[in-house]
Amino acid sequence: MKIAIVGIGSIGGTLARRLVTAGHDVWVANSRGKDSVSAFAQEAGATPADLKEAVANAETVILSIPLPAMAQLPAALLAGLPASVPVVDTSNYYPGLRDARIAALDAGQTESVWVSEQLGRPVIKAFNNILAYSLEHLGKPNGSTGRLGVAVAGDDADQKQAVMKLVDEVGFEAVDSGVLQDSWRQQPCTPAYCCDYTADEMRPALAAAVEGVAARKREEFIARVTELFAKQPSHADVVAFNRSFNTVG
Repeated sequence: MKIAIVGIGSIGGTLARRLVTAGHDVWVANSRGKDSVSAFAQEAGATPADLKEAVANAETVILSIPLPAMAQLPAALLAGLPASVPVVDTSNYYPGLRDARIAALDAGQTESVWVSEQLGRPVIKAFNNILAYSLEHLGKPNGSTGRLGVAVAGDDADQKQAVMKLVDEVGFEAVDSGVLQDSWRQQPCTPAYCCDYTADEMRPALAAAVEGVAARKREEFIARVTELFAKQPSHADVVAFNRSFNTVG
């Protein structure tokens, strides 16, 4: 399968490596052009490309760029893709930490619904509620005990199943988290966000989320996570922080 990955940061880059290992034809690109991704592509076994080349004839597109950058992608970038091709959004909204403020999100709109509006086509939300370290190091074969879960939300059942299969191929248990409108349940500051939960642990965590609570906790989260990373925390420290902070209430 040809998979286009736009963005080769901690999540996009790790996905590229894992999907190459799984046997896929992975093309990588970013907004700075082919030359800027060539060294990474050679190391990962992927094909470097500009945005248009990467997306052309892709069977899945993964957008792993900062959320505000979704609105800056070329307007016609995805126009030639068949409606059946899944477009995966891995982004999260971190205002004040990395991202400029977006009024609609501050007002409570679900992040990936906003992304879908910017792109002009539906998206599947996935790989946003797992830490980059976990994605790189903690995958396990299907059937393994303690396999971590990754939430997948979207409106098209076939697209969702295709993305859930990719989740399985890179070593994780896909958890169906509902329609795209409900993907707020896997956004930052919710109980299922980046806690290294198994699939069985993640399902009740998704169900426990209360709409609106995460938005009210966002400013405190940004402040506290900034303090946390100033101390160069271990992966275990980050997971413990998330499990403590992302409780309901």
